[in-house]
Amino acid sequence: MRTLIAVALSATMLASCGRSQTKSLDITLVTKALDSEWWQRVKAGAENAAKAHPGVRLAVLAPERELNIDQQVSILEDQITKRVGALAVAPAGAAEVIPVLERAHALGIPVIIFDTDINWPLKVSYVGGNNRRAGQMAGQYIVKLLGGKGKVAVIRGIMGVFTHEERVAGFQDAIRGSAGIDCVSVQPGNSERTLGMSVMENLLTRYPDLRAVFATNDQMALGAVESVAARNLTGKVALVGIDATREAVRAVAAGRLAGDIAMYPERLGGNAVEAAFKAARGEPVEKRIDVGEALVTRENAQDFLQ
Repeated sequence: MRTLIAVALSATMLASCGRSQTKSLDITLVTKALDSEWWQRVKAGAENAAKAHPGVRLAVLAPERELNIDQQVSILEDQITKRVGALAVAPAGAAEVIPVLERAHALGIPVIIFDTDINWPLKVSYVGGNNRRAGQMAGQYIVKLLGGKGKVAVIRGIMGVFTHEERVAGFQDAIRGSAGIDCVSVQPGNSERTLGMSVMENLLTRYPDLRAVFATNDQMALGAVESVAARNLTGKVALVGIDATREAVRAVAAGRLAGDIAMYPERLGGNAVEAAFKAARGEPVEKRIDVGEALVTRENAQDFLQ
């Protein structure tokens, strides 16, 4: 009888151990939107990373547009109420999001910040590229294309968003040393293609001798491409974007975009999930995880399409 009881207890303990090893872990990745190829590729990278960890249940959520900061806040509040195991967040607005993240931290939910850094000391880690360095790369390339002379402009993302502030600052750093480069305008395009097209149209009207434009993401850059093409100015006004979506890289290969800066979205989403997974398990996570960036030109565009 004692032998039977001992066997039963051993079986129960083994079953219990098996359940603990396969216990599910809920991780939520919250992006700024899912309405572009860039964010869909971030999502794909996150999902691939989650598949490597049996038991991880990943939810990828986002507001309808990057401008919908209140909607992102509501998504975060809902996930905190559900007591998820960890959050990975690309903040649409620091001032609005930080108070919500404070509540997550108070409840013991670790928070990874990715894509857009924020000044919040309680984040476990920041995952992303160096946006200032990316802007510098774009600026240096435009200076080279123009031979150090000419009027340039910037179409930038939402005012106040750190990612775009850094990209603009990096671009301005790069052109500051070229006395012949004149930055005539910095206009918001809110990371939207249609607005980028409209802003580019206005710039071409106001500055008919404009020689180059830097757009701080590919959606705006691709909108600008349409305006330039409509005026038969393709190749005469150099356009450089950031993100290196497949559509943008194809535009580089075709000569419609002069260049682009790759920011590796799959790597971004994957590393954010990996960091969230480790944080949820109490494992050490690096305070900054740099995914890198690279210049895409017509010469190497095919490499990025592969």
